[in-house]
Amino acid sequence: MTSIANPRDLIGAEVVDRDGERVGRVGNVYVGDDNRQPQWVTVRTGLFGQRESFVPLQGARIADGGVRVQTTKDAVKDAPQMAADGHLSDDEGRQLYEHYGMTGGMPGQRGRTQPGAVGRDAAGRPAGGRNRDSRDEHTMVRSEEQLRVGTEQVETGRVRLHKYVVTEEQQVTVPVRHEEVRVEREPVRGDEPGRIGEDDQEVVLHAERPVVDTEAVPVEKVRLDTETVTEQRTVSGKVRKERIDVDDPTKHGK
Repeated sequence: MTSIANPRDLIGAEVVDRDGERVGRVGNVYVGDDNRQPQWVTVRTGLFGQRESFVPLQGARIADGGVRVQTTKDAVKDAPQMAADGHLSDDEGRQLYEHYGMTGGMPGQRGRTQPGAVGRDAAGRPAGGRNRDSRDEHTMVRSEEQLRVGTEQVETGRVRLHKYVVTEEQQVTVPVRHEEVRVEREPVRGDEPGRIGEDDQEVVLHAERPVVDTEAVPVEKVRLDTETVTEQRTVSGKVRKERIDVDDPTKHGK
């Protein structure tokens, strides 16, 4: 990447991947053992930023106040986990180079750092400049983790509509009619002839009876809909903070 006079300027910078997707903010900067230029940075990844992943600066460039790297956010999330607390070993360097498919990664290019700061050279001087103000040689950057809470959408279950058939008894009162025989008598007119003998007359009776049939008719529509309900939840997490003590053997008993 472009040479940087003070690698400390990268700390806290926004890191975006090659597609412009946000990866995180720089926590630590690792400089090369030979050229003292930034080789790696670490960013917080995972839920609530509980993981610290190494991101290569090979081919990276400064853009819009942040760092645009030539890898993807998914690759950073899946990177091997290394302890971001000092010098990268040969094996750790090889693992990172192999994961990102990078060339190089031999000893002397690994880089070193201190938590929350940039690396130091063999003489103990801060990396990124040798003609610095003498006051900078006696300063130390103290860092601490901050709890960042966000939300992600997850699938909690599925609801489906299922229609099935049940049989139940129904009673319906239906009016029915039937015919009955009624005997009616009326006097015979005098001019009708009389006749003695047997005779039969047959009358057909009719009646109605209930007939049961069924017909399928639509009665209602049922649909599924969702609504968003907001509730309050409390989350907690552990954060680390650096403390700085002064160890001065010249001040005994003070």
